Amino acid sequence: MPVPSEFALFAYLKAEPQSLSSALIAATAGNTLGGVSSYWIGRLLPQRANTISANVMQRVKRFGSLILLLAWLPWIGDPLCVAAGWLKLNPWQCALFIASGKLVRYYFVALSAK
Repeated sequence: MPVPSEFALFAYLKAEPQSLSSALIAATAGNTLGGVSSYWIGRLLPQRANTISANVMQRVKRFGSLILLLAWLPWIGDPLCVAAGWLKLNPWQCALFIASGKLVRYYFVALSAK
């Protein structure tokens, strides 16, 4: 049964509160790799492809890689990453913003586990 990563992190930190930093690093790295994978899938889509929502595409064009701070959002995050890849935004900046947004999310989950 799939378990959202926030619940898994919360449960782990309840059981092992001394592992805060390693748990944050592992959760952030794993989820960032998922976002970066979505980015590279977007890079592989043909430029003529119209498979990305116009609304998502418009937002990514407007805000650039900075919008990937929201890559942690359910149902929205993956399309944002795919759109960033399709637009061929800087992969390093995208990875940085994806990781930053996910780290902040996991940090708040960790605070709630205390």
